[in-house]
Amino acid sequence: MDYYKPEHLSQFSQVGAGNPELAEKFFAYYGAVFEEGALSVREKALIALAVAHTVQCPYCIDAYSKECLQQGSDLEQMTEAIHVATAIRGGASLVHGMQMLDHVKQLGM
Repeated sequence: MDYYKPEHLSQFSQVGAGNPELAEKFFAYYGAVFEEGALSVREKALIALAVAHTVQCPYCIDAYSKECLQQGSDLEQMTEAIHVATAIRGGASLVHGMQMLDHVKQLGM
């Protein structure tokens, strides 16, 4: 049995069963965020794909892989977006090493 079920993605609109008002507000905001603006819908989809990998959401990875293709992105662009996210995530982990270095210095090691 899979922990993540692909069919849950298509059922996402049902997430508001416990509080339709909050779900409606979320979906209105979500829709507004992904409208054409200073960034194109295609650019926003690439950003979403990269973030999806960073937060490791399989539903989002599926959804934004499809959306990127629908918006005209190719595999090379999508892969590059994922590498950007990976570099940022890796760098964020490494920079926290400064905290470890400071702590080690305080301990006199």
